Amino acid sequence: MEKIPILFENDEIFVINKPAGLSVQGGVGVTHALDESFSQQVGYKIHLVHRLDKETCGLMVVAKNAAAAKKWIELIASKLVHKEYTAICFGEPVISGKKQKNGVISANVIKKNGKNEREQAAVTQFFVEHVWHTEFFTFSKIQLKLGTGRMHQIRIHLASVSAPICGDDKHGNFKLNKLAKKQLKIKNLLLCSQKLTIPTNDGKTRTFEIDVPDYFRLPIS
Repeated sequence: MEKIPILFENDEIFVINKPAGLSVQGGVGVTHALDESFSQQVGYKIHLVHRLDKETCGLMVVAKNAAAAKKWIELIASKLVHKEYTAICFGEPVISGKKQKNGVISANVIKKNGKNEREQAAVTQFFVEHVWHTEFFTFSKIQLKLGTGRMHQIRIHLASVSAPICGDDKHGNFKLNKLAKKQLKIKNLLLCSQKLTIPTNDGKTRTFEIDVPDYFRLPIS
């Protein structure tokens, strides 16, 4: 397995670029997981402090030890860590019957725990950077900021405003995904954790940003 790229390292954390298709944590039916693979890569056990979906690529923080993990879990929960995402979607966001170039999606998501379900408040800010059309599709490139960090939040919220993420077979548009796979060879979820801002020990912040993978580059017309 290829090495996971490291963008930054100090005595507490790594900032890494997780590839799509890699589960963050091992479990039943998971052959390869980031927590195991990256621990092997660096030679000691690393600790997770937040998650990315298996099919989502991009920037993550992982901790070097249990004390650092406790600190960074609290930092992320306190909103001192800012995560920004890029998504390529079918269509354009529609809120209250109108296409919107920017706005806030505030809609509860369902968290399942075994047979139990409960609603959780969720907030996503979005900005439509670009819209373009092909023979069969309308696409939009959307920048997103999380006000909360619920499981599959971005995927659920964008689907709820008629802008499902390309390649999302769980919350998106299955028929459009099938056509896009056939016409454009889209096989991946087009969602990337592209920008990450973290606090530093001197009271300032540091921002990391990556390019989206090549498979995000769809035909313009």
